[in-house]
Amino acid sequence: MGDIRNPKLLYLKAALFLLLGVVASVGLIVLHPTLTAALLLAVAVWAFARAYYFAFYVIEHYIDPRFKFAGLLSVARYLMERKKSDPPSD
Repeated sequence: MGDIRNPKLLYLKAALFLLLGVVASVGLIVLHPTLTAALLLAVAVWAFARAYYFAFYVIEHYIDPRFKFAGLLSVARYLMERKKSDPPSD
């Protein structure tokens, strides 16, 4: 299966991810309607978004512009291979 290239399908995919996130977030807040739960959820969403940004933007644009990642597994593979080839730092 190839990459999705149709802009309408890409927008639909983004909308479905957004809807999934909203439904899951609302579900968690309904199950645990506390300020602490809402704050922890907000921090988790923010932290995962920043990690995703790091994986796909920072590595590619600032650390190693030779690599274009296809997904989180390719990022993990890249980091594991890089770790094996890096000399130990003193």
